[in-house]
Amino acid sequence: MRNPHSSVAHVVILAFVALGARALAEEDEDRAPRYLIADQFNNRVIEVDERGDVVWHFGRGPADFSPDSIIGCNDAQRVGAFTLMAGTGTPGGQPEAPDCTNSNGCPDNRVLLVDRAGHIVWQYGSFGVVGSGTNQLNTPVQATWLPNGHVLITDQANERIIEVTQKKEVVWQYGTTLVAGNGFNQLNNPNCAELLENGHILICDENNNRAIEVTRSHEIVWQYGSGDPNITVPVSGVAFASRLENGHTLITDSNHARIVEINRGQKVVWEYFTNTDPNSNSRGGTGPLPTRAVRLRNGHTLISDQYNHRVIEVNPDQRIVRTFGKINSLGYDADSVHGGGLNSPYDAKRIGDYTGLTAPFGEEGDEADNRR
Repeated sequence: MRNPHSSVAHVVILAFVALGARALAEEDEDRAPRYLIADQFNNRVIEVDERGDVVWHFGRGPADFSPDSIIGCNDAQRVGAFTLMAGTGTPGGQPEAPDCTNSNGCPDNRVLLVDRAGHIVWQYGSFGVVGSGTNQLNTPVQATWLPNGHVLITDQANERIIEVTQKKEVVWQYGTTLVAGNGFNQLNNPNCAELLENGHILICDENNNRAIEVTRSHEIVWQYGSGDPNITVPVSGVAFASRLENGHTLITDSNHARIVEINRGQKVVWEYFTNTDPNSNSRGGTGPLPTRAVRLRNGHTLISDQYNHRVIEVNPDQRIVRTFGKINSLGYDADSVHGGGLNSPYDAKRIGDYTGLTAPFGEEGDEADNRR
């Protein structure tokens, strides 16, 4: 798993991804739901069944900071038979990751595409290397496989969103490299990017407290939030955003411990707070800081409730219908996360369900029906 230069040709990777899509799509129709979880400070990505049993994993656990794990993983996505993941790295002094003893943190700085055997078939970035040059990243927090086979990477500490080809060429960028701001073509700690059906990019501009929709020519055509890092209303710390089929936008309002859905007129039509349970983690007054919420095909919302160390599925009536992990109970379990065993899960998706998300295949792809 250490070799970043696979001998598999780029065009062959595309062919394998497309080939695996049909088989998995057909399989998903027949089997019980499975979920992909970025178990952040356990340095792994896991696939679990509806009971929470671990059926696949990549990464060796919270004490392993080698290239054989995915360090501080913030994001994971199933792409056909492969899994795309972002190695964000672990900050120094992170209380949930005491095994990272380096005061400067334990970096990863890779985006990986791995097969079911855990072999790396494509990689952007070099393990442990911090940079903004060719094939370099600094704290990548999300990677989205685009229908054209490119990868959209949210390169957080470099203050940019980049679109990368399989030949590792950057063909588009939003944000000025290493410049944090809220002016033209500037971002402040971006945390997500999704390709919309109209070709625009929906970006979480986290520390500017806004979600923005930008064109390929860098024009902001839609915005929700202040755009001012000193103003937190109506949203603070936008961790994720997705555009739903009805035109609404689902936003993870992390610093308010809230998931909020707004309509086209930017009115709140649904919200859910993750800090109302008496057992919720107050974390020194900051609260549980949920990091990701995605709408499922069944109308439920899957929420990564980061520092409550759980993933919850919530129905439209705000009732929890499924839980992985245990509220405010940090742990590691290699076999099951039914009643615990997660450590700050940052991202969770139902495999094969791309509702509101960028589906990895185009109009002719096998999973096109799962797009917005």
